[in-house]
Amino acid sequence: QVQLVESGGGSVQAGGSLSLSCTVKGEIFTIGIMGWDRQAPGKRREQVASIRSTGNSEYADFVKGRFTISRADNTISLQMNDLRPEDAGVYYCNADLKERWGSTYQLYWGQGVQVTVSS
Repeated sequence: QVQLVESGGGSVQAGGSLSLSCTVKGEIFTIGIMGWDRQAPGKRREQVASIRSTGNSEYADFVKGRFTISRADNTISLQMNDLRPEDAGVYYCNADLKERWGSTYQLYWGQGVQVTVSS
C-alpha cells in the first residue's frame, strides 16, 4: 500500500517561515514528478511547486523567490519563507509513481497539512 506521509506546517505570523515534508512509503518501482498543491477555504486547489527526479523544479508565480522545493530519494520538502496570509490553506503532497515495473504512472496524494498565516 503506497502512502504519502506529510509532516510540518502549523501557524506563523506574516513574514515567518515554515517547512513541509512528504515521504512516499510502501513498495514502489519508481517515482516521477512530486510536488505540492494547496487549497484555501472557498478556493480551488492550486499547484504550488513540483520537482522531477532530475531535480528540475517549477514554481507557481505567487511563490517564486519565497518557496523552495527539494527532493532526496522518496522525500520532498517545501521551505516556505516570507509567508503571507494568502498562503494559508491545506497543503497537499502528490507523487506520480509506478508501483511495479510495467505498470502505468498513477498520481497519489497525501492527507494534507494545515498552514496558517496570521497578519
